[in-house]
Amino acid sequence: MLLQIVLLFAGLAGLYYGAEWLVGGASRFARSFHIKPVVIGLTIVAFGTSAPELVTSITAGIKHLSDIAMGNVIGSNIANIGLILGLSALVRPLTIDMKLLYREMPIMVGISFLLYFMGWDGTLSRTEGGILCGGIVMYTFYVYRVALKETNAIVHEYEEFLEPKNTNNKNNIFLILIGLGALLGGAHFLVHAAIYIAKVIGISELVIGLTVIAVGTSLPELATSMVAAIRKESDISVGNVLGSNIFNILAVLGISSIIQPLSINTTSLVVDMPVMLFFSIFLIPLITWKFVLTREQGVFLLMGYGIYVLWLLK
Repeated sequence: MLLQIVLLFAGLAGLYYGAEWLVGGASRFARSFHIKPVVIGLTIVAFGTSAPELVTSITAGIKHLSDIAMGNVIGSNIANIGLILGLSALVRPLTIDMKLLYREMPIMVGISFLLYFMGWDGTLSRTEGGILCGGIVMYTFYVYRVALKETNAIVHEYEEFLEPKNTNNKNNIFLILIGLGALLGGAHFLVHAAIYIAKVIGISELVIGLTVIAVGTSLPELATSMVAAIRKESDISVGNVLGSNIFNILAVLGISSIIQPLSINTTSLVVDMPVMLFFSIFLIPLITWKFVLTREQGVFLLMGYGIYVLWLLK
């Protein structure tokens, strides 16, 4: 059991640092080609922080562990809103200025409903995975076009947040490769250890996916959003979460189900997906009411997430 706990933390460390190296190398690589920081932030950074979810769900899917693959994404999306945005708002109230974010929230809700209806037959097929992957291509193109029209204040915010460009692309490519390797190793250790621990303590693979694995793979989003909140860069803090949630459904589940169709647990359809939909829908009036996520609202999100996790573990 001790060895499995060590492997669990080794897996979490591999996912966290792998994502850090991948995002850092890819961001600086993109900046060396004079791609605007706001575009990099809304695509490479937001998607790169979801790399742990992608690698972990693919690994679980290949091993025919659909509950972990699905639970990872559903749990991560719930944690991104309830836990990460809740904690970020506690650090500093999040004032939203970026127009793109108002458009992303309905997109997030829409694709969450799409996933729910796709999964109603109990399976996420290769065809449905292809549809989701087509969605991430269209979404990325949309974000790229809209990002170029953002205000100078938003552009400056992303310029300050991202590391300076590094024209030494050999180092950048090395970081990307090391990051990918750490992600692959971390996902393998995490899934292996989590399954063993779940069996020992008597909880289902779905619950371990929705909790330990989901929170573990969301650590890069947590770090990014918390740092952005501390630096008073609220748009980055919220944008990172919204972009990650959209990427999780369209790309993570899309690619995973193309490689290996995923079965969907009835409990997920009855409880977990509706909870994910509730958090996603509720975020819209919460933010757009006064265009700020207050500390009090952050506490409310954390309480909601805490209640959900306690219900899972009861």
